[in-house]
Amino acid sequence: MSSWSSDHEVDQMVEEEVDSIVEGIQYNYTQEEEPPAPIFRRVHINRDREEGHTRLWNDYFGENPTYTPAMFRHRFRMNKPIFKRIVSTIENGVPYFRQRRDATGRLVLSALQKCSAAIRMMAYGCLADAVDEYLRLAETTAHKCLEKFVDGVIHLFGDVYLRRPTMEDLQRLLHIGEQRGFPEWWGA
Repeated sequence: MSSWSSDHEVDQMVEEEVDSIVEGIQYNYTQEEEPPAPIFRRVHINRDREEGHTRLWNDYFGENPTYTPAMFRHRFRMNKPIFKRIVSTIENGVPYFRQRRDATGRLVLSALQKCSAAIRMMAYGCLADAVDEYLRLAETTAHKCLEKFVDGVIHLFGDVYLRRPTMEDLQRLLHIGEQRGFPEWWGA
């Protein structure tokens, strides 16, 4: 019976020691202060976003636009009607692109500005801050526009345009290619 008693005493001593170590670790963990998160102060820049929208509208979409449809196609890498369809679908399908008023009552960036920023960054591979001067939106906003735009395109257009072509699609494309004088481009 004495061996049982000593085994029990050893077990109890080990258990007490383990409990003591665990309590010490917990105490040290809770007593350590986490370093404070860095404080980022944003500098407010009045970008006059309304002027950015007006300029974009007058340059490309107004009654007498400054730039021709050919220049639009060159700069946006698509025809204006396709661009307008994409902007309209994104604006109606993704809440982030709907124009609303901010806390001060001013209109936020238009869907036209946000989509133009995203499309220009993709078309030219430019940095987010490169669209600031013309479209009047900050770098972080441009990044967010691009992210939301891509998600929106995948969600809204994915089933139709982001899929493998069917045999019917391939035949149609080959027919168009033949009409435009492209030779057959695949081997038998």
